[in-house]
Amino acid sequence: MQENPSEVIIIGGSIAGLSAAMTLGRSLRNVLIIDCGLPCNQYSPHSHNFITQDGSRPTEIISITKEQVLKYPTVSFLDDKVINVKRVFDGFIVETKTQKYRTEKVLFATGLKDIMPEIRGFAECWGISILHCPYCHGYEVRGEETAILATGEAAYHLGILLNNWTKDITILSNGPAELTAEQQKKLAGLNIIINEEEIAEIIHNNGYMKNVLFKNGESFEVGIWYASIPFRQQCNIAEELGCVMTESGHIKIDDEQRTTVEGVYAAGDNTEQPRAISVASASGTKAAFTINMELILK
Repeated sequence: MQENPSEVIIIGGSIAGLSAAMTLGRSLRNVLIIDCGLPCNQYSPHSHNFITQDGSRPTEIISITKEQVLKYPTVSFLDDKVINVKRVFDGFIVETKTQKYRTEKVLFATGLKDIMPEIRGFAECWGISILHCPYCHGYEVRGEETAILATGEAAYHLGILLNNWTKDITILSNGPAELTAEQQKKLAGLNIIINEEEIAEIIHNNGYMKNVLFKNGESFEVGIWYASIPFRQQCNIAEELGCVMTESGHIKIDDEQRTTVEGVYAAGDNTEQPRAISVASASGTKAAFTINMELILK
C-alpha cells in the first residue's frame, strides 16, 4: 500500500481525466492518474472542433495536455491498469496490476470501446475514413459522396443530419434497413438512397476506403462512411462497484458528474453525452469542481 494516500484517484488519462486532474491540481489536491494507454481515438489521424487544437492528432493533444498537467506538483501519473476498486470505511482501495492505492474519491474517466461489425476491412478504416461524428469530421468531407452504415432510428437520424454537409448520401444497412414508412418517405425526399444488400468486405488503402464489396458480388465505390455501431464500457469496475448504468450502457450521473455511489464520479464518453473532445474536457472539469467542493465541505 502506498504511504501517502491520494485525495483523488482518476482512472483514465485521456482528455476527461486530464482535464479533471488539471483543475484538481490547481486546487492543491493530491491526485493520482492511472492509465494504461488505450484511448478510444488513438487511431484517428485528426481531431476537429476543439479550439486551439483544430486538426491536431488526438494523441498529440493528450501528450501536450499530460505534460501541462504534470507540472502541478500534487498531480502524478501511473502507467498501469486498474483491476479492482473496493470501498473501505474512509474511502477506497484502488488495486492495479502492481500495487494498491488508498484514496478518498474515485473518478472514472475510462471511456468506451467500440464493437466492430464482422466486415473485413472495417476495423482498419475506423476513425480514418469510417467516421462517427459529422461535427468532428463533416467539414473536411463536405460535398463528398458519403455512405452510412446504420439501421432504424440511427440510420434515419444520421441521414437527415448529414444532409447538412452533403447531398450525396447512401444508407448501406447491411440487411433490412428497419425504417418506418414515414422515415423512408422523408429520406427519399432528401434523395437519400437505401441499399439493403449484405456487405462482404471494405477495400481500402491504409484505412482509406476505396469501395464496398457486397455478398451478391456487386460493389459500391465510396470514400467516406459514417457508422453507428454498438459499444461497451472500456472498464466494468464502476458497475462492479455498484454504480447504476443507464439503458444505453453508460454510467448514470447527476448534473455534477456524481454516480449513484457516494464518493465515485464519472466523466467523458463513459457517461451519456456527445462523443467529442470538447465535451469530454468540460465534463472532466465539472467533475473536478464537484470533487474539490466536497473535499472542502467534508
